[in-house]
Amino acid sequence: MAATAFDEYERSRWAGRATAYQGSFAALCAYPAGALLDAAEVKVGDRLLDVGTGTGTVAALACARGAGVVAVDAEPSMLELARRRVPAAEVQHAELPRLPFAEDSFDAAVANFVINHVGDPMAAIRELRRVVRPGGRIAVTIWPYPAPPAQQLWTTIFDAAGAERPTDLPRVAPDRDFPRTSDGLSNLLRQAGLADVGCDTITWNHRTDPESWWNGPANGIGSFGLVMQRQTADTIDRVRVQYELHTAAYRDADGRLALPTAALLASASVS
Repeated sequence: MAATAFDEYERSRWAGRATAYQGSFAALCAYPAGALLDAAEVKVGDRLLDVGTGTGTVAALACARGAGVVAVDAEPSMLELARRRVPAAEVQHAELPRLPFAEDSFDAAVANFVINHVGDPMAAIRELRRVVRPGGRIAVTIWPYPAPPAQQLWTTIFDAAGAERPTDLPRVAPDRDFPRTSDGLSNLLRQAGLADVGCDTITWNHRTDPESWWNGPANGIGSFGLVMQRQTADTIDRVRVQYELHTAAYRDADGRLALPTAALLASASVS
C-alpha cells in the first residue's frame, strides 16, 4: 500500500528531529506508557511489537517488565536513539500500514500516539491485528479532539501573536479519517475486526520546564513547529512574548509549568 501525502508530510516533519523531540515533547508522550502496556496485558515472556517507538520509551518499560520487544519506527534518527537507550530491544525500521512481519508473530502490539500520524488509520489498525496472534492484545493512544488545554495553549499563543497559519498542509482523507473521540477510536478498532474493545480518557498535569515546552515548536516539532518555521523573526519575537504571558498562569512556585492534558487509550483483543 503506497504512502499517502499525509504520511509523507508526517515523515518529513520528524526527519532528523529525535534529539529535539527527546528534549521537549517526549516526556509528555511518555505519561501513558505504563497504562498502555497494562491495557495490552504485557507480561514476562510476551513477544511485544512497539510500533512508532520514537526514542524507545515504551520499549524500555516493556523490557523492564520482562517482555521480548521488537521496536519499529519510520524515522532513522529515532531508531538510532532508541537503540542506544534500549539495547535489550530489537530495533528496526518499519512503516505502517505495511510491517515486515508474518501473521500471528506477536502476543501483543502497542502504538503510543502513532495513529495520529498515519494517513490511513483503519489500515494501520488492521495491520496490527494481522501480526498479533488470536487471543493477543492491541493497545493504542491518540490525542483527542477538541484538543486538551496543553495543546490549545499553543493555538492561543499563535493567535495572540498574529502568526500566520499554513494553508497548504495535507490532511487525512475524509473517507479514511475518524472522530478523535472515545467513541470514534473505539469504533475504529471494532471496524478493524477487533473484539472486547474498551477506551479510557487519561488526564494529567504535564510538568515541564518552560524552555523545554518552548523548544518543541522552536525546533520544528509537530504541527506547531511548522507554524513556527513559517514565521518571520519579528513574529517569532511576538510569539515569545505571548508565550511568556500565556504560560504564566500555569507556572508553579518553582517556575515549572503544570499543563492540563489528556489522551485516549483504547485496547482490544484479536479474535
